[in-house]
Amino acid sequence: MRILSSTLGLISTTLAAPVALAAGSIVGDIQQQALNIPAIVMFLAFVAGTLAITWWASRRTRSAADYYAAGGNITGFQNGLAIAGDYMSAASFLGISGLVYLSGFDGLIYSIGFLVGWPIILFLMAERLRNLGRFTFADVATYRLGQKPIRTLAACGSLAVVALYLIAQMVGSGKLIQLLFGLPYEYAVILVGILMVLYVTFGGMIATTWVQIIKAVLLLSGATFMAVMVMYYVGFDFGALFQKAVETHPKGEAIMSPGGLVSDPISAISLGLALMFGTAGLPHILMRFFTVSDAKEARRSVFYATGFIGYFYILTFIIGFGAIVLVYTNPEFRDAAGNLLGGNNMAAVHLAKAVGGDVFLGFISAVAFATILAVVSGLTLAGASAVSHDLYANVFAKGKVSETREIRVSKIATVILGLVAIGLGILFEKQNIAFMVGLAFAIAASANFPVLFLSMYWKGLTTRGAKIGGWMGLLTAVALVILGPIVWVQILGFAEPIFPYKYPALFSMLVAFTGIWFFSVTDTSELAEEEKERFEGQYIRSQTGLGASGASAH
Repeated sequence: MRILSSTLGLISTTLAAPVALAAGSIVGDIQQQALNIPAIVMFLAFVAGTLAITWWASRRTRSAADYYAAGGNITGFQNGLAIAGDYMSAASFLGISGLVYLSGFDGLIYSIGFLVGWPIILFLMAERLRNLGRFTFADVATYRLGQKPIRTLAACGSLAVVALYLIAQMVGSGKLIQLLFGLPYEYAVILVGILMVLYVTFGGMIATTWVQIIKAVLLLSGATFMAVMVMYYVGFDFGALFQKAVETHPKGEAIMSPGGLVSDPISAISLGLALMFGTAGLPHILMRFFTVSDAKEARRSVFYATGFIGYFYILTFIIGFGAIVLVYTNPEFRDAAGNLLGGNNMAAVHLAKAVGGDVFLGFISAVAFATILAVVSGLTLAGASAVSHDLYANVFAKGKVSETREIRVSKIATVILGLVAIGLGILFEKQNIAFMVGLAFAIAASANFPVLFLSMYWKGLTTRGAKIGGWMGLLTAVALVILGPIVWVQILGFAEPIFPYKYPALFSMLVAFTGIWFFSVTDTSELAEEEKERFEGQYIRSQTGLGASGASAH
């Protein structure tokens, strides 16, 4: 089984976004292995259970609030688990543990980067999002700004992020299932597409939430078992674990030293900004704050999610070092050339077999597929909501549309998104799609986050500033990724990149914030003054929740 790029290549060239495990790394020709019967059985059990939940949810989805936001009836604890399920992808589990297996301590930089974004959401955004919005983050951004230009920008930013994520997920799922289950690539892609359409079309946010909760529990349970077995092997002594890893790994003590992955300061800062603020601009994550009853539960959601995600990243660190100790020198997990079977991304999978045999290997394989199903369901619902709620209901129909018709449009959009995702997943099978993940995070940090954040915190923001600055950030992020080393050199084949850095967020965010500020402060129209005057009413509602849909004052 040959892998075109290692985990290091995947992570360091894509911002290591928490999406598709091997979206950019498993892109070579992979030999199908024998069917893993335990994995197939557990996967079918998961699918059967989640389809039953979808049927149950469909009987309780009667209104737009039910479809988009589960009626606001999800508790903070449940939503925290669901957010963690949305965020803890196969990339986090297999990609980061594979990176630790490859380079040691340096792998922790991405775990920390992912985690740091959550305090920003907890302290600055969660409460205001819940009090100001209904179904999408565009509801918040347009509270006092123009509906048509801002919703169009928000919908385009959301669809761009969703599309890029979906392509990465579909390619990643096809390659992962081809490797672990022995299924043909096209069948795996079609299966994922059909299931995600079923979950979202019939169950809406209720079904999507419970799929994410179940997946989070399974993933946390499996990772905990693996970490405990690794620590049992070394007598629950971290010092012994690290010492054995140093003795086993060819790099020796170098694996305990940071600084090898991102060497220059500009790249380090740009990467950090993308990981932190990109998270706060992901539409499928922001949607989750409208599923709880009030701002208190929204804050509680982030508190629990941060705990689950932080715990999970600690586990991936232990799993990575455990793989060095138990997998690195084991000939069972290497091919004739001495390379790890399936590449470095498979380190955690091989560790699962080392500590739990074929049955636990089957469980981890099924959980990896369940992870992809949960994430694509959230992404699809976010994309369909952008089409139906933002574009159709509020831009084209100008708010004059029935809930029934809006939900019907959303379901049509879901089916179309599913077909597009399947088609693009098959089309991009042989392509290096790693740059798409980085571009998704850059767009989220450069277009979605600045407009959303400033709409809540800056009185001087105007529709003109948000529209022009937001589009400047989005287009700059796209242009810099295309002109950078990943696309310009590795994909298009030019000798030198026009833009020298892999990570555009530092520059595209600067362009976005500067553009929003400049075109807002120079806007002297009467409409701009009216928008500034409405800020006080928005501020009161954002703090108290008075008038918020389904919210209670507190």
